[in-house]
Amino acid sequence: MSEPDEQELLNVAREAARAAAGELTRGFGHSAHGVHTKSTPTDLASDTDVAAEKAIRQVLGRLRPHDAILGEEGGATGDGDLRWLVDPLDGTINFLFGIPVFSVSVACEDASGTIAGVVLDPIRDECFAATRSGPATLNGEPVRSSERADLATAMVATGFGYDAAVRARQAAVVARLLPRVRDIRRFGSAALDLCWCSAGRWDAYYERGVQPWDVAAGGLVASRAGLELRDLPGSDEDPPGLMAAGGAIIDELFELVVG
Repeated sequence: MSEPDEQELLNVAREAARAAAGELTRGFGHSAHGVHTKSTPTDLASDTDVAAEKAIRQVLGRLRPHDAILGEEGGATGDGDLRWLVDPLDGTINFLFGIPVFSVSVACEDASGTIAGVVLDPIRDECFAATRSGPATLNGEPVRSSERADLATAMVATGFGYDAAVRARQAAVVARLLPRVRDIRRFGSAALDLCWCSAGRWDAYYERGVQPWDVAAGGLVASRAGLELRDLPGSDEDPPGLMAAGGAIIDELFELVVG
């Protein structure tokens, strides 16, 4: 198989993300329909999530009909050499509560990893993007991550799971970490957290329980912006996760998070 055209795939990801964003902006700020629970009573989705993923799948079906797709709402379809990882609404709880922090995440991968990815913030009209061999960009302009060398002055983003027992253990990690960093933020969109790290708004990010569609695009943007990505090991009690930080602080942060 010939090498995929990174720029072509990035353009497809942008078009697909824009299609989903249209559904989100039309629905944001209005009473949501078809709200239902998923893993727990606090893990929600709505008809808007489904409509946004449908819009992405329509674009991919038209432009990349032979590729596979893994979407948060629609599951796995197709069986191609390339696979699209789709989160039509990362930050559903924020969306449903009228909090303007959510995103669309669209990425394409092959057997070697992510080739191209886009994370689109439809409220701020900020489009973060990257390819495997190109720079991380924000609305077409290159971005670079923080070069923070001191964890004590680092702004760290994180996220929490939906299971109460897991959240209790995550709270213990925050209690251990909080005295050792500048501060901690929890905004509710893993894809945006990774991209905000890429633009230097956060110095580091970690979260357990993220899914491939949550972090495929944002992880590529983060790595191309100069951040190191490190897997958080799972256990019988805690799901695995992901950390992104600069090389000067990631070892110390990793030890604090994994205990």
